[in-house]
Amino acid sequence: MEHGDNHITVIDDEGNEQLCEILFTFESDEFNKSYVLYYPVGAEEDENGEIQIYASSFTPGDEEGQLQPIETEEEWDMIEEVLDAFLAEEEEEEEK
Repeated sequence: MEHGDNHITVIDDEGNEQLCEILFTFESDEFNKSYVLYYPVGAEEDENGEIQIYASSFTPGDEEGQLQPIETEEEWDMIEEVLDAFLAEEEEEEEK
């Protein structure tokens, strides 16, 4: 993972680089991890007007910036709750 201001370059298992925009990052005391939610730059919306958002854990300050996969269903549930709250807040801001 390479860092830009609001972008990261994600390298997949086959060595392909994908520029992604960071939606937001947060820390979880429950899992003692930091998380990043992101999506590919230029991603197209599906038929519902949504884009696929990816989530990974990471170690802040790690020079190599390795993204780690989400390991448990409990982590996914927590991430979905945080994302839902974020999206609801964004929607409220747009309505103002």
